[in-house]
Amino acid sequence: MLFNIFKKNKVEKKRGSQYLSLKVREVVKETEDAVTVYFEQPDPYLDYKPGQFLTLILEVNGKEERRSYSLSTSPYVDPHPGITVKRVEGGLVSNHLNDGIRPGKTIEVMKPMGHFTTDFHSKNKNHFILIAGGSGITPIMGIAKSVLVNEPNSKVTLVYCNRSEDQIIFDTVIQEMVAKNPGRFEVVHTLTQPANEWAGYKGRLDEAKIERILQEHYYPEAGKEIFFLCGPEGLMEASIEALVKLGKDEESIHRESFYTSSTEEAEAKSPSSDGSPAITREVTIALEGESHTYEVGPGKTILEAGLDAGYDMPYSCQSGLCTACRGKLSSGKVKMDQDAGLSASEKEEGYILCCVAHPESGDIKIEIG
Repeated sequence: MLFNIFKKNKVEKKRGSQYLSLKVREVVKETEDAVTVYFEQPDPYLDYKPGQFLTLILEVNGKEERRSYSLSTSPYVDPHPGITVKRVEGGLVSNHLNDGIRPGKTIEVMKPMGHFTTDFHSKNKNHFILIAGGSGITPIMGIAKSVLVNEPNSKVTLVYCNRSEDQIIFDTVIQEMVAKNPGRFEVVHTLTQPANEWAGYKGRLDEAKIERILQEHYYPEAGKEIFFLCGPEGLMEASIEALVKLGKDEESIHRESFYTSSTEEAEAKSPSSDGSPAITREVTIALEGESHTYEVGPGKTILEAGLDAGYDMPYSCQSGLCTACRGKLSSGKVKMDQDAGLSASEKEEGYILCCVAHPESGDIKIEIG
């Protein structure tokens, strides 16, 4: 096995098997500030689960930028995979995708990732309650489509909050889904800035409103309840509080914490000032069948130092949420700034997130990929 010792000169990056190139097939304007980018199917077909996300690698203003966007399509329904991107004020990549991406463009991506998904079976009889805010509808759409086509005995209730009617992403598609699935798919909209003629719910989805809606749309005959939440942190916290208050099974509640408002256009992180040991340590990573050893200085994460050394380590959000940088710690001890992206079982198995991990001992070895 080849060992590359850290040197001042950076090594040339070599893309690994977790990357692929996708060609843009079509760009659809969903609202004034949101587009769906559909890709041609690669050969072999892109293997993904509804609710997962793609990490895009783009060159913007001469610099490589990475952002993750949820797939809004269903592999069971849609012939071409697609992501939906909402413009963020001052957002470098979201504005680039809304304004500058055209059919024919080839974009490098990391293969689909994410645990915000579930398995489907034709014999299941479930009630899926999907709660979304704004562009949080993106992964929710793929899940809703997949339930309706795979589980004929299951029911779907979508609770969707937006600012105004013209901001409802997928509005026409959602109406068509309701019409094609009578009694199986229902939608509850709420708007924070509705027009005077709006007859639906008004205001944000707070705990009281969510509790009321869930009580009004409770169908015990529909089977097991499964909840998927995606939107601003406040909406998800309010939803969880309402669900717990109503006595819902916490294991049936799934939330997508990798939300664009906090991660998509985040500024580059400054060196850690959380009391990490002011000492330089060596770390060895196993990446694409090769081992590399490099130094991690004070305030640096294992990912940051690896990228500085020139190693093409997988990453996306750099905030410990998306798990693109996940690795298995086989030796040594690290400290993570936070580990919200890892499940309890992953932590028990020794997985860490390199983007928020700092070495706390010597002889650190991490298997990536």
